Amino acid sequence: MSLTPKLFSAALIATLATLVTFIAGCAEKFSAADYQNLNAKYNVVIERDIRGVPHVIGERDVDAAFGFAYAQAEDNWELVYDTIDFYRGTAAKTKGPDSAITDFLVKWLGIWEDIDAHYETELSPEIRAYIEAYADGLNYYAAINPERAVAELPITGKDIIAGYMFRHILFYGFDGVLKEVMSSERQQPISTANGVIYNGLPVGSNASAISPANSTDGATRLAINSHQPATGPVAWYEAHIQSAEGLNAMGGLFPGSATIGVGFNENIAWGATVNKPDLVDVYVLDIDPENPLRYRMDGEWHDLEVTELEVDVKLWGFLPWTVSELGLRSAHGPALQTDHGTYAIRYAGMGKMRQVEQWLAMNKAQNLEQWRDALRIHSFASFNFVYADRDSNIMFVHNSLTPVRVAGYDWTQYLPGDDSSLIWQDYMPFDKLPQVINPESGWIHSANQSPFFITAEGSNPNISDYRLEDGFPTRMTNRAVRGLEMFAELSPISEEEFSQIKHDKKYSPNSRAVGFLQGAINLPLADSDKQYYVDAQARIRDWDLSTDIENRGAAMSTCVIGAEWLAEQKGEPTPDVAEAFYYCADRLMAATGRIDPLWGDVNRHVRGDLNLPVGGGPDTLRAIYALGMEEDGYQTNIAGDGLYYFVSWDAQGVQKIRGVHQFGSATLDTESPHYADQTEDYAAEILHDPLFDSKLRKDKITRRYKPGE
Repeated sequence: MSLTPKLFSAALIATLATLVTFIAGCAEKFSAADYQNLNAKYNVVIERDIRGVPHVIGERDVDAAFGFAYAQAEDNWELVYDTIDFYRGTAAKTKGPDSAITDFLVKWLGIWEDIDAHYETELSPEIRAYIEAYADGLNYYAAINPERAVAELPITGKDIIAGYMFRHILFYGFDGVLKEVMSSERQQPISTANGVIYNGLPVGSNASAISPANSTDGATRLAINSHQPATGPVAWYEAHIQSAEGLNAMGGLFPGSATIGVGFNENIAWGATVNKPDLVDVYVLDIDPENPLRYRMDGEWHDLEVTELEVDVKLWGFLPWTVSELGLRSAHGPALQTDHGTYAIRYAGMGKMRQVEQWLAMNKAQNLEQWRDALRIHSFASFNFVYADRDSNIMFVHNSLTPVRVAGYDWTQYLPGDDSSLIWQDYMPFDKLPQVINPESGWIHSANQSPFFITAEGSNPNISDYRLEDGFPTRMTNRAVRGLEMFAELSPISEEEFSQIKHDKKYSPNSRAVGFLQGAINLPLADSDKQYYVDAQARIRDWDLSTDIENRGAAMSTCVIGAEWLAEQKGEPTPDVAEAFYYCADRLMAATGRIDPLWGDVNRHVRGDLNLPVGGGPDTLRAIYALGMEEDGYQTNIAGDGLYYFVSWDAQGVQKIRGVHQFGSATLDTESPHYADQTEDYAAEILHDPLFDSKLRKDKITRRYKPGE
């Protein structure tokens, strides 16, 4: 048997989209009694504030990690345990045949071989202790709540690492490349010469910073605004973790994360934006016509490494069945056979397992140099970071594990697999990546754009310092173009203006989106038999490019823009503007009875019994991504702006923090008072103090307890 597209189908890609929490592993038999006293090992308390947010305070880092996991389990247990089996490669055993595809993928990538071989040597005893304490917190919760412990337990330290290793490749588009290779026909030519870099447009995220050089009051400010789905395993969850060993960080994370993802401590703050550099290379193997398991390399035949991948599948509710496939590997990396050739894939971050170590170092950093030292661990395959601190520093880095590639080939196309010089071994050093520290402009704006256009002209990284082979993104989002324009126009910037930029709801006239919309304006409609087509075109022509709730041109215009935006997301050709125009006009008339409904009547933020108007739209700085129009004439916000913060230090170094969550801290419990208690504030753009400061939190604690109490 071979590892073919018949095995890795479109169902794989759909499944991958849900598999982005941090828990995974190999389980042993779980006895609750063996874990019910784990809390005795750890000295930690949890404070729940008036919004239900957990503030976890431990004596040691390991104590805090234990409590951090326990608090997350209280709020998110189903989101945590539901992904455990996926990262173990055992999901089909409990969830059925649809999960077998992902199980094969985990085994095919060899994640667990890397972990078993290097867990003890790659990770220090201190980091392993931290990770295992975090796993203990989850196991303890399961032990004292056995009715909820559905997945195979216990969770181990290796499980935590496996989740991080698998998850990070999904952020930079590994799944999209795999889907392309598995298509019915070869999708790309075999490269022989340099070409133009192509990168799909990331879903979103914004992060902006200003230094005293560009603030009207001498303050340093950072806006943290990473975009994610509003619900599910990668929706932002807010928490605070603290220990007497120097850990004191608060911010956003995904349920099952052992550290803060984006956030702040007393002295520094950081935001992350998704970047998608070219980090996956596909090689076409020259297969021996006499032996399909041999490939040519440097003029000689080499054997493909073959392993049997076995997956246990639950059938008809209870019947176990073992399915096996052959896993192939070449010198390039994992390989697969298709009807149109045999391919090998090499991707950034293969075997990297120090992600938790790096996140923890970032959480604990106290100044710019410590922060940069944390980034030099260089375990993250992607993510831009924007940084600010109490010492008035700001920084941007296009962080990536950028392969050091041979010149002369278009690395966005398929590579010849018979030349060993094309099998890259090293990554560009962190200090060589595109980055800016304290630009003369005094501001930084990152919104998933090219890393060479993140501040004022003259302060950007120099594109001439890099090669096409490096694969850095070149696309510009509306959020990037509009933000750059606003920073340039408003400088120097007040606190109110900084907030205005983050909440801006307009499209730039220079954006790709508005360029596409111009095609709808130019459609010949003089002989149209439907007056509402003419009216729709007039609305688009007169639209002021805003998506505020009182706007009457936004519903029609953003619908047309959305067609181009969605195609860009999927890497598809630009859609026909006429088709998009007529579809949107028909949809609006059918759903609302008019071509120009108020945007707030159409664009809604929904949680429980609350159904609220919300401004913003796809790829605006106030990023709102909605489901398609529902029967009752509105669309529901499902992604974009979620938990976000403004963090600042004034001229005297006094820290100020304001933020809001899209719904509330009770992720799943519909009966909790915190299930939707921030929903109205979010829709109205009302921010509040997250109570990071213990002195401010003192009188706003509703419960203080140890795990298990």
